[in-house]
Amino acid sequence: MLSFQFLSTVRLGIKSLMLHKLRSALTMLGIIFGVCSVIAMLAIGEGASFEAQEAIKKLGSNNIILRSLKPASLTQQTSMSSRGRALKYGLTYDDGARLQSTIPGVARVLPMRIIRQNVRYSRNEVPCQVIGTLPFYPEVVGVDTLRGRFLSQLDEVHQNNVCVVTAGLAQRLFGHQDPMDNTVKIDEFYYQVVGIIREKNMPEQRTQAGKMEGEPLDNNVYIPLETSRRRFGDVLIRRSAGSFEAEEVQLHQITVQMRDLASVETADPQIKTVLNRFHDEKDYEAIVPLQLLRQAEATKRIFNIVLGSIAAISLLVGGIGIMNIMLATVTERTREIGIRRALGAKRRDITTQFLVETVVLSVGGGLIGVVVGVITPVLVSHFADMRTIITLWSVLLAFGISGAVGIVFGLYPASAAAKLDPIEALRHE
Repeated sequence: MLSFQFLSTVRLGIKSLMLHKLRSALTMLGIIFGVCSVIAMLAIGEGASFEAQEAIKKLGSNNIILRSLKPASLTQQTSMSSRGRALKYGLTYDDGARLQSTIPGVARVLPMRIIRQNVRYSRNEVPCQVIGTLPFYPEVVGVDTLRGRFLSQLDEVHQNNVCVVTAGLAQRLFGHQDPMDNTVKIDEFYYQVVGIIREKNMPEQRTQAGKMEGEPLDNNVYIPLETSRRRFGDVLIRRSAGSFEAEEVQLHQITVQMRDLASVETADPQIKTVLNRFHDEKDYEAIVPLQLLRQAEATKRIFNIVLGSIAAISLLVGGIGIMNIMLATVTERTREIGIRRALGAKRRDITTQFLVETVVLSVGGGLIGVVVGVITPVLVSHFADMRTIITLWSVLLAFGISGAVGIVFGLYPASAAAKLDPIEALRHE
């Protein structure tokens, strides 16, 4: 009997809404846009956060990256190099050996030399980064070997003139020809191509400041570290506009791979202590991807809260709109309420009727908003080339809030309708 009464009340509420279709539709728009904005904004925020975290993860959560950095005091002394004196700074081979032997929990220490040069094949010439490194580079940094092999220990010991090129460089340099077992010229020496690799999660290009075109990031050539040291030396000379600048940098980067994540946090200050003991100036920077990842996760949580709060304002406005319309409806239907009370309807029945109407408006608007909210990030990804991630919790959150808005903002109009005096309501015109 109770359920039949409730169903009759629901049908009556829906029938009342259908009598004013346009007004009901306009009232639902606030909830529709609110739910849509919550889902869409959280999806865009989740996608942006995912991209940032993936970029950090590719550096290796177990790694601590050290990079040579020109001290501020030396930037003012650049002109001294033109008088025959090389500016000496940065990481050294001894630094790598000390870190390997003194820091607990170190699995590998990967030294790298990075030199900007042009690589030539036949008539093609492409600017690239010549990276001198050790054979276990793929295990530390993470690369996919597409063809051939990476550098070997024999290449390092015998200082062989061999190289491994990235897939992007191979395509730009060789075109449709097979790069394997061909030779490329770097500076004055020829190197045999023994492998083609693709660095994991490496973007195709990076937009340069003030330019519309992009700068390729995968123009890398890998050669043995000892070969790099022997062919290029420790002093690098850059010539421009009739002058030259000489810098002595033994290693441009050292990647310290720890055995586990627990060792990363404790190793970071220890590494800095060891390096500071042998470096008079701060001529290096330390990057800890694990710390960056945790900061990115914390930023993501704050970002989601901010975006969700901004979007929730739309739901609040939609709820106020529902309350406003329902209060006007109560005034319009005062005589109807008086007739129902005179025929035996209780206050509870009047409250339920008006509450059902507000819930139907909010839930109906919430369902439409969910559909629009799921479609919007897909369109953003397609047309704006931006990654978006729709999560189940954001959909449930938005829809749950829309239902709660209907109940909260419908209680006062429903209560006001139920409290009307039947006799005064019958007299209302």
